[in-house]
Amino acid sequence: MSHPHPELRLPPKLPQGGLRVTPLGGLGEIGRNMTVFEYDGRLLIVDCGVLFPEEEQPGIDLILPDFSSIRDRLDDIEGIVLTHGHEDHIGGVPFLLREKPDIPLIGSKLTLALIEAKLQEHRIRPYTLEVAEGHTERIGPFECEFVAVNHSIPDALAVAIRTPAGMVVHTGDFKMDQLPLDGRLTDLHAFARLSEEGIDLLLSDSTNAEVPGFVPPERDISNVLRQVFAGASKRIIVASFASHVHRIQQILDAAHEYGRRVAFVGRSMVRNMGIARDLGYLKVPPGLVVDVKTLDDLPEHEIVLVCTGSQGEPMAALSRMANRDHQIRIVQGDTVILASSLIPGNENAVYRVINGLTRWGANVIHKGNAKVHVSGHASAGELLYFYNICKPRNLMPVHGEWRHLRANAELGALTGVPHDRIVIAEDGVVVDLIEGKARIAGKVQAGYVYVDGLSVGDVGEPTLKDRKILGDEGIISVFVVLDTSTGKITGGPHIQARGSGIEDSAFGAVLPKVVEVLERSAQDGVVEAHQMQQLIRRTLGKWVSDTYRRRPMILPVVVEV
Repeated sequence: MSHPHPELRLPPKLPQGGLRVTPLGGLGEIGRNMTVFEYDGRLLIVDCGVLFPEEEQPGIDLILPDFSSIRDRLDDIEGIVLTHGHEDHIGGVPFLLREKPDIPLIGSKLTLALIEAKLQEHRIRPYTLEVAEGHTERIGPFECEFVAVNHSIPDALAVAIRTPAGMVVHTGDFKMDQLPLDGRLTDLHAFARLSEEGIDLLLSDSTNAEVPGFVPPERDISNVLRQVFAGASKRIIVASFASHVHRIQQILDAAHEYGRRVAFVGRSMVRNMGIARDLGYLKVPPGLVVDVKTLDDLPEHEIVLVCTGSQGEPMAALSRMANRDHQIRIVQGDTVILASSLIPGNENAVYRVINGLTRWGANVIHKGNAKVHVSGHASAGELLYFYNICKPRNLMPVHGEWRHLRANAELGALTGVPHDRIVIAEDGVVVDLIEGKARIAGKVQAGYVYVDGLSVGDVGEPTLKDRKILGDEGIISVFVVLDTSTGKITGGPHIQARGSGIEDSAFGAVLPKVVEVLERSAQDGVVEAHQMQQLIRRTLGKWVSDTYRRRPMILPVVVEV
């Protein structure tokens, strides 16, 4: 199994007749999925998603793929194929289209509807090409055949990309539910047909590669939900992804059966469920869904609220309810259902929300204590079955953290894929398919691009490091007025601390040391403001470290007169 090396350099020019695969996101992480395919000087992109920030990235709203390796080649892009409508696959599209708005988007009906609604907020009207399973489209030098796959959102597609260099199959996210709610199976017959033709490189979803067996069918959830609805005496509040149409359908069915009305809470939930209903993916009985403003007129035992926030997102509706910062206030006897899995890295935030809801008297139902969610990703048993059908000549695990990628690679090896034809890569690692063999050719820049409010890419790791220091250790500011002609201090030093846990009065012990080091510097003829600031920072920092074992940010200000 080949794997990346930290000393990889920029790849050489792609040889004539070769196919280049460059993942810019989604490898070594859950999210930010984006893969660039190159043949004969033209590019095809599959997915362009976002990654959601973790606690060590304070103030960040979203994390994008790094477009720098393709920024000077935007005119070479034939299109962006979108495998399905989840944010980790479509959320980055508006930011790429800001740079070139006429890049065509190719996807299924629901996927395009979701991204078009998102692009409206960015005032971008995209060029789109709607496709469905069984369709084959020529997109520049790439012939793309689309295959139905089952996932936790309707209309998901895998894509087979044919070029003279060979055929690559990208699964997108998929599982093999044999009893799907919408009757749309993963098309194993199509994959078997592609296998007969010869799959030269398979890019396969790795998210559940560590989980043995098969994912339970979605319909198992329905009976559990009925039990929860039957036992609830007051309001039921359900938190789910705003795109999980299948789960919302089950909630609507249970509410209808038990004589309750449903209100959607949250802009993305209202928008997405409206789209799904209008396109026929969500079946809503007449009168079942009501506006949230009418809930005061209904008795508590007839209310179901469907909202976002199942991952503990601080600004989502459920988190705000837990913090008593929402118009809907949790009361004793309410039932809250978290109908989703835990995305790695979100565990602390989710349990913080669960504790907050429980504090106000809610009965919280989640995956840890009831079967209210099943995964949308194939487990190890399904992947083995899938590989035995596809018989890929080369395998490249995608969509997963390092442990998932490695586990997926081992499954491929068990089914007979030669070890030297399994490529474990990471974001930015370039893989070339030449004469039927996939091999690592180099590496391009593929770091995190942070979205902070209206700022895109302006916040970097140094800023996040400063934010972490400020959050963990606080800040100490020092103000000094310096007479540059004499080198004497004419004002200050004035020292103030915020968030450091140190009283301002405590700095009396270090003030003489600061004055002494500044006066000595002036006597040596060093009165430049920046050098003075460094002296203050070192002197005060050492004292704080020795005295309190803390490392706050120290901000010296030297005013020259």
